[in-house]
Amino acid sequence: MTALPIFDELRIDHDGQVAILEIARPPANYFDRPLITAIADALDALAEDGTTRAAVLASEGKHFCAGANFGVTAQGVDRAAESRRLYAEGARLFKSPLPVVAAVQGSAVGGGLGLACAADFRVASTHSRFLANFSTLGFHQGFGLSVSLPRIIGAQAAALMLVGSERIDGGRALELGLADRLTEPGKERDGAIALAQELAARAPLAVHSIRETLRGDFADRVVEALDREASEQARLWQSADSREGIAASLERRAPIFTGR
Repeated sequence: MTALPIFDELRIDHDGQVAILEIARPPANYFDRPLITAIADALDALAEDGTTRAAVLASEGKHFCAGANFGVTAQGVDRAAESRRLYAEGARLFKSPLPVVAAVQGSAVGGGLGLACAADFRVASTHSRFLANFSTLGFHQGFGLSVSLPRIIGAQAAALMLVGSERIDGGRALELGLADRLTEPGKERDGAIALAQELAARAPLAVHSIRETLRGDFADRVVEALDREASEQARLWQSADSREGIAASLERRAPIFTGR
């Protein structure tokens, strides 16, 4: 049996046959490669422990995840190379044999939306917000959203979120299928655990088999998409518009794009 990873900012607990993985970087719960690696390692280990049948991905504090921290990554010596390394770890999440339920409180933004979409199901509330803000930042979407988001909500709705940076609330997310269940604000984690408990109570061999059939080549298509996403991000990060979009986000002002 593979030992669970020790990572200070990822807490792992159990509720019967459900594992609860809590990201502990409040309030925004930004991710980086070590955190994504720890989540992937934990899911791999839990899948092999013989007792865990489902997992909940949750976060401490106000928001589920705001993606990458551009206040830090914008200063990186080789952001493009690090992005590829991060995505290599992120691809592992889509290959986990465990069904995963994301508890989305507050906002899931950018790569944080990608992380939520790596889960099989999402539980949100009327106060939850989902945003793919890449076109307002001046670069291409990442974390497999090119494949995962259209798969979940359909191509046209995904195009509006990705191309138009449309922000949707929990109610609209439920209508689109981006949220599978809606709870009262503050009860997102309870709702996610309840759904995971339902999954854990089903016949595990059947759950595994059905899930494999439904997912098909999904993980492989994500890996392929991640390669293009990383390439396009590297290209667009060199643009004046991307520099302006990121600067405007950090300075909390509207960007002024020039198409260069």
